Amino acid sequence: MFATESSARKRSLLRRSLKARFPYLYGKSSRALTYMRGPRPKIDLPTPIPSLDRSYTFKGHTITLAIESTTLRWTRPFTSYPLFAIFVIVYIVSSVFIIRSQWYLIPASSFVGCTSVFWTENAGCGLNGELCAPFSNDSFSFRCPAQCSSVVLQNPRIIGDLEVNFVPLLVGGGDGQRTYRADSFLCASAIQAGFIKDSTGGCVTVNLVGQFTDYLPIASFGLSSVDFTPSFPMSYRLTTDNTLGQCTDLRNVALAVNILATCLLFVVFRPKPIVLYWFLVCIGFWYVALFSQPQQEPPPLDVAFGAFLPTLLVGYGLWRVSWRFTLPAFANAPFEAMIWYLAPYWAGVLTNLTTANIPIDQLTTADITQQPGGLTALIIIVLIVLVLVLNQVHVIRKTGWLPWYLGWYVSGGLVALALAFFPGLQFRLHHYIISLVLLPGTGFPTRLSAIYQGFLLGMFLNGVAAFGFASILQTAADLAADGPTGSPLPDFVTNSATYDPSVPLGNQTIFWSSIPSALITEGWNGFSLLVDDVERYAGNALNYSLAGLDAGLPHFFRLAYMSGGSAGDFTMPATLWPNGTWVDPLPGPS
Repeated sequence: MFATESSARKRSLLRRSLKARFPYLYGKSSRALTYMRGPRPKIDLPTPIPSLDRSYTFKGHTITLAIESTTLRWTRPFTSYPLFAIFVIVYIVSSVFIIRSQWYLIPASSFVGCTSVFWTENAGCGLNGELCAPFSNDSFSFRCPAQCSSVVLQNPRIIGDLEVNFVPLLVGGGDGQRTYRADSFLCASAIQAGFIKDSTGGCVTVNLVGQFTDYLPIASFGLSSVDFTPSFPMSYRLTTDNTLGQCTDLRNVALAVNILATCLLFVVFRPKPIVLYWFLVCIGFWYVALFSQPQQEPPPLDVAFGAFLPTLLVGYGLWRVSWRFTLPAFANAPFEAMIWYLAPYWAGVLTNLTTANIPIDQLTTADITQQPGGLTALIIIVLIVLVLVLNQVHVIRKTGWLPWYLGWYVSGGLVALALAFFPGLQFRLHHYIISLVLLPGTGFPTRLSAIYQGFLLGMFLNGVAAFGFASILQTAADLAADGPTGSPLPDFVTNSATYDPSVPLGNQTIFWSSIPSALITEGWNGFSLLVDDVERYAGNALNYSLAGLDAGLPHFFRLAYMSGGSAGDFTMPATLWPNGTWVDPLPGPS
């Protein structure tokens, strides 16, 4: 007791001293702290008055709305438990039939993804492409999902001397037989050729035709391909003949059914708020996992259930810290609640579509800087989020809970800052983590809080269903994916000054530098050479003969160090034109 009185006396003396020495600063800071603290004791915000159940006066005319009360009166018979149980059974049965038609009426091997190809980049197919054989005389039918036109490269890809990025990879297709290079996206080429629709997907038969020369570009159905003049060992052509049955992607049908179901839950059946919340969690998760963004085609149910159980646990936490304070406040305004919650909720569930045109993918420095408009988009997003956060801070302050929330968010920010400095790892703010961070600050009975909760819950479900609970810390290799890893690059000795165009191509040899001793100690012990985007040499030699190359065609050379039989990053292409002009490679990896 005496210690407490002594401490209080010391604090009082300190305040008096500060007030006497710095009266202006003390007054400003005291008023700022009092404002941030908010009212004492803490207060609860009032329940929103239904906007569709009040009178409005306009130019002397009074308009009285009774939409909510009428809706409550007319739908009251449907709120009984037996009818609700029948609705649930009908919803589950119809969903099962849609899922069966979507995935289980044709062989699982017939499904391909939007980025499926016959030929993998760089040295992925091995020496002379042997790992990707056969090159010709083979065909099969396959089914493409919908919305493949929006699935694009996320890292630069080199085609000859062209760098392609942020578009579907398409090489060729402009000749009379629509011949594509084997590393073109199968489904995008089918859309460009007009054999399937982007909105519904479809079935196509592919025929491998082996080596082809002079792939011509074409632009059709909103997609453009690039050209490639040299020969490539593997090509394909598409036809509409196929032996498959169910070829239509039913994600739009499933979306319509689920939107209708959620609307009926809000307006007609009106279960308890916590039951309604769990329906949103389950419907959003399984729509993403089974239709809009399955992790594979067909969806791996074991993986989906592996993410679903932790989602339920996290979902309960989100209910406790935010939704239980807001959703019940709209019990007498079901129509309004449906509008405030469901529109942003489905926008969040469909994050892959609603944010498709925003030039940001990984929210990392490298991703933002390499995408055109990435920095501008980030600044706009930050400003919008800042305005929304400041508005929500104002709401929280009015309740007196702002110091409590600030304490938790500052503590979390310090933890995130500490994690960002972990050696060998990079901080990655996944969109499901953004939802988890922001949702606790929305637990207040306001219309804006309802909008925030709907969108953030949908975005959370999209993230965990499509990608799982990805780590907040990742290695550089994880973030690079199929992009450059930052490995050392070899150097060509042959250059524009040393190459002699008077020597016939069949007698020419190109050279490169030996491996520095420092890199040998790191495990680099060989070279991989790509000639016209195909690995044509792997070994320890320091030269390569150009005998056998067609003198009438351009040729492109990229070089990489090898370690343990695997190639590192390749250089940018050195180009040899038919007139004998050698163009040195640009700096950096390809």
